[in-house]
Amino acid sequence: MKRKIIHIDMDAFYASVEQLDNPELIGKAIAVGGSSQRGVVAAASYEARKYGVKSAMSSVMAKRNCPHLIFVKPRFERYREISQLIRQIFLEYTDLVEPLSLDEAYLDVTENKKGNPSATLVAKEIREKIKEKTGLNASAGISINKFIAKIASDFNKPNGQKTVNPEEVEEFLEALDIRKFHGVGKVTAEKMYLMGIFTGKDLKTKSLEYLTEKFGKSGAHYFNVVRGIHFSEVRPNRIRKSLGAERTFNENISSEIFMLEKLENIAEEIERRLTKSKVAGKTITLKIKYSDFSLQTRSKTMSYFISDKDLILEIAKELLYQEKMKNSVRLLGISLSNLNTDKGSKTSEVKKEVEVQLKFEF
Repeated sequence: MKRKIIHIDMDAFYASVEQLDNPELIGKAIAVGGSSQRGVVAAASYEARKYGVKSAMSSVMAKRNCPHLIFVKPRFERYREISQLIRQIFLEYTDLVEPLSLDEAYLDVTENKKGNPSATLVAKEIREKIKEKTGLNASAGISINKFIAKIASDFNKPNGQKTVNPEEVEEFLEALDIRKFHGVGKVTAEKMYLMGIFTGKDLKTKSLEYLTEKFGKSGAHYFNVVRGIHFSEVRPNRIRKSLGAERTFNENISSEIFMLEKLENIAEEIERRLTKSKVAGKTITLKIKYSDFSLQTRSKTMSYFISDKDLILEIAKELLYQEKMKNSVRLLGISLSNLNTDKGSKTSEVKKEVEVQLKFEF
């Protein structure tokens, strides 16, 4: 069954909010994040992106690329406030809204509250309303499934949209650079290059058996999506799979005593988030990033759900002492998975079938 899916993605959301609230920053290269030696860029304005500044980049490198870069401390409460306002706009059109983060979401508008048969016009109207209500720009991708809609939303950024109609899907995917396929990271792309796979058209020549042999379970995913097959539905009640927190330190830590102090703070933060989300978990994972940037994780699964900071800290300590540190540490993190989010979940409800016309108007 074909559906009408919209992927809405706010343009440079955190940075745009800062420019909105402080007009002096408009038109300037700004980065939301810490400016310290260990700082990381959470978001960059389009003016900063011209200099190669991007999210997850170290602040030192960002400043090197753009010497006049202005750093702004993140204000997540403000971002959440605007995100909720945008979410309410989505709900004016459909209840089938699946948020991916504060600044992006999928909407299924196959049947929508406005009775508008054109998903393209619905997306345009939503973007205009977001601009009117918040002063911010959003981009959109529109197509028959989530996979293609998400790819399409990147095409006419910022402040634009792209529709891939049903009859255009095959040509669109065949012409696509393999790096544009979500799920194909840098390592996988390089592996595909060695196999002569550079575009969707190249990928389409490979059999299911060949792709499964080379990429395991992901092989079937690549085989399907390049043919426009992606069955994932828009899920309004996405089940959270894990919850955690981590801290990057200004200076590398060698003493386990100092590490325990940091872990205690992280455990307190996790307890607060678990309480707010009303969940608990069984699997505790300790994340350690060393000064040489190598990463290590250690996990333990309990026979019962926990959410208390003292219990979380106790297990984190046990994992910390599991083996000797191989180097000084620059980051520590704790996460809980195997959450009890299935309680009260609506995922077992019978899904309503939606009848779609033979002419699929976008």
